[in-house]
Amino acid sequence: MAVQLSTDSADFRSAFAALLNRKAEESEEVHAAAAGIITEVRARGDAALIELTERFDRLSLTSETLAFSPAEIEDACARISEEERAALELAAERIRFYHDRQMPHDEMLTDEVGAELGWRWRAVDAAGLYVPGGTASYPSSVLMNAIPARVAGVRQLVMCVPTPDGEVNPLVLYAARLAEVDVVYRIGGAQAIAAMAYGTETIPAVDKITGPGNAWVAAAKRQVFGRVGIDMVAGPSEVLVIADANNDPDWIALDLLSQAEHDPAAQAILVTDSAELARAVNEAVERRLLTLERRSIAEASWRENGAVIVVRDLSEAVELADAIAPEHLQICTDDPEGLAGEIRHAGAVFLGAWTPEAIGDYVGGPNHVLPTARSARFSSGLSVLDFLKRTTLARMTPQSLAAIGPAAERLAQSERLEAHGLSVRARLDRLNER
Repeated sequence: MAVQLSTDSADFRSAFAALLNRKAEESEEVHAAAAGIITEVRARGDAALIELTERFDRLSLTSETLAFSPAEIEDACARISEEERAALELAAERIRFYHDRQMPHDEMLTDEVGAELGWRWRAVDAAGLYVPGGTASYPSSVLMNAIPARVAGVRQLVMCVPTPDGEVNPLVLYAARLAEVDVVYRIGGAQAIAAMAYGTETIPAVDKITGPGNAWVAAAKRQVFGRVGIDMVAGPSEVLVIADANNDPDWIALDLLSQAEHDPAAQAILVTDSAELARAVNEAVERRLLTLERRSIAEASWRENGAVIVVRDLSEAVELADAIAPEHLQICTDDPEGLAGEIRHAGAVFLGAWTPEAIGDYVGGPNHVLPTARSARFSSGLSVLDFLKRTTLARMTPQSLAAIGPAAERLAQSERLEAHGLSVRARLDRLNER
């Protein structure tokens, strides 16, 4: 059974702190292994990728076969059922609709002294998407990463997906086609991140890398940041459900297990002001675990990282939610909008009992690449903005420079940056000669 807590308990604060600190820190061994792989790829390019792919994925490649050919993609797409094709197309349509409306606008304004000030937005030239393969193969992640990049205007879009033993999910390749990915490479792990960051003879270096992955992928993304931009370093999935007594315990149990089945390290937490609902949800989880195909994963997650917290009232639930800063927050109460308005820290919020988080994973529209491990306190989920850069613009007239230039000259002198002040003074002197 998951951890059972109550804010009425004398030791609640210490027990809650222990729950927050359960997440494992990055392994030094994994960090070192990723660093070694990055060094190999930088030094030996395609040759290193080929050797590492054979070692880890049991797949023999050449430089010519690192990428899927158009014929291979066509063959894979032909194996998809009409129902799967329609579901992916619906997801792509809804994701594109949502992200189209995130595009910011250029702006130019004139202030009170006549200076023109503004900004403009431009996409990065090239982006690389990492998509997990093997047992964790998610075509939905292709859409969630690639569509915002295309909406932003990224010119070149490449994708890396590991194919252990040569196996690939055809839906991943169809999603790449739907999202207009230019090239799909059949490599994974830290070596794929290194290839996209530094380039090889075959794989071009990109400007931004996005997408989830295992611990080695996360460690590699940390290490290449600065050479390229990254979206985030994502950890195991999380959900926090805030529910009052007016809920179906089985629905809540399934919402919790939908995160638990991702990974043994995933975390699912229920916060409720109803002790009766807490008991009923615990019982429903135990029943549902007996029937799940991924029972061993979900059970390990629920036992090791899950929690049920009974609070005195929903205002306490808000306080706990902000401390947890969950990746996913479901609010199943009589007034979900009112409660959501009080929450400051959450990656994504799902309002009402009819809005399960699983909808957000696939067809809701908002992005499912979200901050984990309490990083929603300071970061946001993936969006069009992650593929854009903002450049500021400024234009002085003689009159506006005369108005604000002396202040700039004075500040430069205060900082003992003589040439700064002189560059302004030279122009002010020219004005005085008129």
